[in-house]
Amino acid sequence: MDAGTRKTTPIFLSTALAMVISIPFVGCGTFDGTPRGTESLLQVLVPQTSPSEAAEMATDPYSAENRYKGITLLSSADFGGQPIYLELYVDGLNDDDASVRGASVRALGRHGDPEHAPFIIEMLEDSDDFVRLEAARALQRIHTADAIEPLLTLIEEENEPNTDIRAAAADALGQYREKRVVLGLIGALRDSRLAVNNRVQHALMILTGQNFGLDRLAWLDWYNETSDVFTGAQPYTYPIFNRKKKIIEYLPLIPPPPNETTGSPVGMDPVFDS
Repeated sequence: MDAGTRKTTPIFLSTALAMVISIPFVGCGTFDGTPRGTESLLQVLVPQTSPSEAAEMATDPYSAENRYKGITLLSSADFGGQPIYLELYVDGLNDDDASVRGASVRALGRHGDPEHAPFIIEMLEDSDDFVRLEAARALQRIHTADAIEPLLTLIEEENEPNTDIRAAAADALGQYREKRVVLGLIGALRDSRLAVNNRVQHALMILTGQNFGLDRLAWLDWYNETSDVFTGAQPYTYPIFNRKKKIIEYLPLIPPPPNETTGSPVGMDPVFDS
């Protein structure tokens, strides 16, 4: 299926989904579809929601809220990367509701491969901020050279008005050791928002091992005087969500915060040349 031929998920798919995941959460094995960044189903699954109920929610034709919740639950499970679910997430990109599209993009970021990158890249042009933000974040976890130019376009303030999206795009660019990326990031230091400047600076530090702060001219001088700008490059790992426990989360049976563990983007060689 290509990005131009997506179709709406047929209602009968909910039955198939329910059959595939009608296994207990407790003690279920780890499949190849383990969501990137998560450690436990207890981080994300609501105890009162069964697998079959999540499948029905994800394909509910009458409730966007249920589709959002169902896709979020399925994509957070350790079996959420199986082919039938990947098809569901791709189909969800065509949903009329922005929250469903955003959840679907996030799901592909958790479970997708570089072959799914074209679908995610397409969502960088979605009309909704939430969807574009999730697409930029998903591309932090999937490595493909096809994403470079769209991300470079996205970090330009005149192209993307949302600060968080520009910052997320800058983070995603930190995995690409190409000179056009370094130059694009240096240019993005002109951004009017400090949040973007900080993420751009961080991406430049990962790519080069240098730290000239937010001084764009210093970065340019160094770039022009350096034959190999990637000599000091550091390994790239995608940003993660992390917070301390709230008081209630210390109680028995209360899930801990959905903190993540970082890693290298899928499709990227984690070993860097010295």
